[in-house]
Amino acid sequence: MSTGMFALAVGLLALRFLPALPATGWLLAMPALALMLLPFRTYPLAFFLLGLSWACLSAQWALDDRLAPLLDGQTRWLEGRVTGLPQQNDGVVRFELTDSRSRKDTLPKRIRLTWHGGPPIHSGERWRLAVTLKRPSGLLNAHGFDYEAWLLARRIGATGSVKDGQRLAPARLALRDSIRQRLLAVDAQGREAGLAALVLGDGSGLSTQDWRTLQSTGTVHLLVISGQHIGLLAGLIYGVVAGLARYGCWPRPLPWLPWACGLAFAAALGYGLLAGFEVPVQRACVMVGLVLLWRLRFRHLGLWWPLLLALDGVLILEPLASLQPGFWLSFAAVAVLILVFSGRLGPWSPWQAWTRAQWLIAIGLFPILLILGLPISLSGPLANLFAVPWISLVVLPSALLGTALLPLPFIGEGLLWLAGGALDWLFRGLALLAQRVPAWTPADVPVGCWLVSLLGAVLLLLPRGVPFRLLGWPMLLLAVFPPRESVPHGQVDVVQLDVGQGLAIILRTRNHTLLYDAGPRFGEFDLGARVVLPELLKFGVKKLDLMLLSHADADHAGGAMTIAQGLPIKRVVGGETDGLPAGLGAQPCVSGEQWEWDGVRFELWQWPGATSGNQKSCVLQVQAKEERLLLTGDIDRDAERALLASTLAVRTDWLQAPHHGSRSSSSWPFLQQLAPKAVLISRGHGNAFGHPHPHVMARYQALGSAIYDSAEQGALRLQLGTFQAPVAARSQRRFWREPLSQSRVTKDRVPAT
Repeated sequence: MSTGMFALAVGLLALRFLPALPATGWLLAMPALALMLLPFRTYPLAFFLLGLSWACLSAQWALDDRLAPLLDGQTRWLEGRVTGLPQQNDGVVRFELTDSRSRKDTLPKRIRLTWHGGPPIHSGERWRLAVTLKRPSGLLNAHGFDYEAWLLARRIGATGSVKDGQRLAPARLALRDSIRQRLLAVDAQGREAGLAALVLGDGSGLSTQDWRTLQSTGTVHLLVISGQHIGLLAGLIYGVVAGLARYGCWPRPLPWLPWACGLAFAAALGYGLLAGFEVPVQRACVMVGLVLLWRLRFRHLGLWWPLLLALDGVLILEPLASLQPGFWLSFAAVAVLILVFSGRLGPWSPWQAWTRAQWLIAIGLFPILLILGLPISLSGPLANLFAVPWISLVVLPSALLGTALLPLPFIGEGLLWLAGGALDWLFRGLALLAQRVPAWTPADVPVGCWLVSLLGAVLLLLPRGVPFRLLGWPMLLLAVFPPRESVPHGQVDVVQLDVGQGLAIILRTRNHTLLYDAGPRFGEFDLGARVVLPELLKFGVKKLDLMLLSHADADHAGGAMTIAQGLPIKRVVGGETDGLPAGLGAQPCVSGEQWEWDGVRFELWQWPGATSGNQKSCVLQVQAKEERLLLTGDIDRDAERALLASTLAVRTDWLQAPHHGSRSSSSWPFLQQLAPKAVLISRGHGNAFGHPHPHVMARYQALGSAIYDSAEQGALRLQLGTFQAPVAARSQRRFWREPLSQSRVTKDRVPAT
């Protein structure tokens, strides 16, 4: 039976790695074939096919519930009910709408909406809204967060921006929302938002600095309701009943073990419902329930049985859970603990068990964090050593008890005040630790090296005395110091990152790295921190030889300061030095400046007659083996006219579309003179500026230029000096991604000049 359960889990997990879902015929054939194989010795294959077919069918239902392509970008009046806990930060309200209906069109069941300057919105309310709808999409980079996968895992079929709205009905039985309002209204020594995260699973009130501190110290799981919190409450209830029974205080007619397990599960389920019962909480409740069932009836089957059964149960309830990193981390952590403790011949002391568990979990999760592309906290074992018991024994019990006693004057508020103070002390300590030992973002690791490191981690988790166990250390460290494939002499590795409505381009020669523009920043939304810096680190960049900021606009230079704080930069050059942060020490762009790196020529240009920020953009020409790339920033037609009189006005293979394809740029004389064979466009999907303009697109197409658009294809990577077409991030097929549009790619290969 365990073999069948394992095969079922493999089938359910296989969904995560499919480039495309099977056709309808295969979806019908797989269950039929599985039922035919089930009575024979081939039953593991039957369970595998059943798991795979169910996962694919569930995923297809989610894809079918996405917004119709014809409605993408359209504004519609719709009605629906607010679900979950709406988030309100900096005048922006974000919430999810379910049971959405429109008079003329069929809409997805669940829509994620943003309302700039919107009124307070509460869970359970019904609204009539005018919404500009969008199909699920997001930034797509080689190592970045996959927003499309996240939306699909939550079965969100559309996103949208609210233009106007009217409340139709007030909230009914919105218990979570009312509790959140009470928690945010009490005095918790400035940590009201942290208590709301602990009690309700609502982390929207935590600041960006708080999240960075938690991430740097590997303690994010402490402020996001997870299996630890659910398990703690269940264990507390179980322990109380067991203690009463041990000392003769439990009623004798009632068998203590079934009651202990039943009450513990009821407490876990109630806490999960209070936390919104999202997929991570469902996963935790299922795991707790199965562990309690194992304790009650099936201890003879061993510790792996409840883990495997919980894995199957979670994936049967929600096959798309495997798209979320938390799914892999939670099950991997439990598996590590089982492997560490179940194979020991002699017991450890409680202190030894606790300290060793922290370090062994760090070793076991290292390959998982690595393959998921997540930062690795070097201080995590030390931080969790003290933070976990502090949260579990001090903060969380007082927060839950204080919330339950809020109706009693002073008592509930006093407990929450104490819980907030304890949480504040913890954050202060974690912040100091994060400053001294920041998180590490490792460079990208080849698959072969990762597999070796995974095997090394498993060896290190085995008990002492296992042959070749110590070989795990060099095998694990192979992922820390993997072999690097350097850029050939005379070539440039060029990556136009997908940063939405902005620009950031990484250029790497054999021994040097240049960053042209740093991505946008608007308020706390900093793509320099979210995309550009992590991508640089993933490429193995240790320092920047030059950060060239075309001009000071926020969509081009907004992320510069964050990047400067994360990487040493030898030199910063800006088209507008006055508008850049003083801490950058930017030097002015000098027109005509030239240099050579590793056989590659670089030259700068700036219009001396510029009067506006866009016109002052510092232009960069890169030439590798007679193949040319021209990066133009946001120059307009007047600056283009001036550039035609410079030495850069030569035939160009690759042109970065000036001003994201704005109508004010890419003039016909400019394009005729440069005759670009390919154009790179960096813009946001469905941006409010209408970039690229249809007239500009018509000019590119009239020249026969290949057009590569980040909004449609994600990040683009090309090897300048090889005369090859770039590789688009969207060309790496995943079943949840929109297929790569070929409508704007008019050539598969750029011929040599």
